[in-house]
Amino acid sequence: MSLPVQQYARCIDASRRPADHIGDWPESGRVYPIEYKRNARTGEPQVHVLGFYAERPYGAFAARRFEHVVELWLN
Repeated sequence: MSLPVQQYARCIDASRRPADHIGDWPESGRVYPIEYKRNARTGEPQVHVLGFYAERPYGAFAARRFEHVVELWLN
């Protein structure tokens, strides 16, 4: 079950963009609507920036690249 919550996080590390990355990349200091999901192989939390497009590699970012800003309950 998904809770009616929208999370926002600030990008604090936009460095080291992979050379083979095709798609959107966050900018340091900007706040984005996000969703936390676990990596299917490692179980580590990852950040998915809502509205971002990524063709390659998979469109998730390491959680350490973001700091949680706010969580809004949509009820």
